[in-house]
Order: sequence, then structure tokens, then C-alpha cells
Amino acid sequence: MDLEKQPQQPLAPAAPPPAEVLDGDGIRASDADRDRIADILREAMAEGRLTADEHGERIDLVYRAKTVGELQPLIRDLPASSGPTARPDSEPYSYGPGGADGPADNLVAVFSSATRKGRWRVGGRTNAFALFGSVEIDLTEALFGQRFTVVNATSIFGSVDIRVPENVSLRGNGTGVFGTFEVRTLESADPEAPVVVVNGYSVFGTVEARPKRGKFVADLQRRLRKHLGH
Repeated sequence: MDLEKQPQQPLAPAAPPPAEVLDGDGIRASDADRDRIADILREAMAEGRLTADEHGERIDLVYRAKTVGELQPLIRDLPASSGPTARPDSEPYSYGPGGADGPADNLVAVFSSATRKGRWRVGGRTNAFALFGSVEIDLTEALFGQRFTVVNATSIFGSVDIRVPENVSLRGNGTGVFGTFEVRTLESADPEAPVVVVNGYSVFGTVEARPKRGKFVADLQRRLRKHLGH
């Protein structure tokens, strides 16, 4: 038998590589992947690395992303989150559902006044707008539903006044045009304490945020569970 005349057998196609060795850029993003990126973006905004507008644009892209490869560029210019640090001799804070991506609370004062104070549950975002009026936001008795709370304040010929407990972290980013934008920054000794970020601007008006002496967030976990009926 002449072996040279035998037809060549076609080679079997190579089996596709397992999903574990595929390029990670093409892997479908999970909800946990998106939440992890959103947490990094929230921390970056709280630290002043992103403006409120930049944060909003990137968060929108986070929840539109289909793959891990689409998520990574959104944090490429930011430091990686080291994750929350456990509170000594205590359980971590239990903030409950909610976050900066939920519906915003709106306080508007046009030739009038608007006030939010007392025992109330703070959402992730609060928008305050004063035009020839005044807005007062008092967080000293509030229950924080999440660690990061953002207040977007605009004052035009008016005032926005924000008060926080002494033992939270308070940060701000804004501008005054023939007016005043003042945030008296705080850094809590507790790495899991609430963080309040005030962004905005004033035109011939004032935006002011500062701690209220003698007011503290105390036993937050117990108060929140009681408020939620747990």
C-alpha cells in the first residue's frame, strides 16, 4: 500500500480555552463588580478627587457597563479602595438600604424659607436651592441611611446653612461669586463614621456648613435599627 497516496485526515479544531483564561476585559460585569467600582467613585468624590458632575457622569457609565473591561477605565486615574476598616471593639456600622444613587431629597426656597431638622433619615443626596430665601439643613439628630451623604447647595441672593454632628467627617468643594462658600472640614477618628460632602456655589449669597457644638452621632447602629423597626 502506497502511504503517500492516502488522503490526509483533517485536524480536529482546537477546543476553546476555558473562561478562566480568557481576557478579563471581555468578561460580563456582575452587580458586585459595578457596586465595587461605584464605592471607589463615591470615596474619590468624598476625598475631593472627583467633582459632583464627574462623579455623576462616571456612575451613569458604571451602571451601563456590560463588561469588566468597560468598568476599569472609570477608576484608572484613582487610587484603589482599601476597603472599610473595622471599628475597634465594636461591630461595623449597619447603615441599612439606600445610597448616593437613590432619589435625591430637594429643598427649595424662593422668596421663602425651607428647613429640614429633627429626627429624620438622611438619603444619599440632598439638593438645596435658595433664591432670595434661606434653606436650613440640620443633621445633628438625623439617622444616616448610608456612610456617604452628598449635599448639593446653590445660593443666589440667599443662604444655605448646614449643621452636622461633631463626630462625623465633613468635606466640601465649591465657589463663592460675590458671596461666601465655607465648609469647616472635619475628619472623624472613626473610619466608619458618616461622611458628609457639601458641593455647590453661591452668587451674592452664602453657603455654610459646620459642626454644631455638643451634638454627636451616638450609638448609630442601635438608633438606626430602632428607626427601621428591627
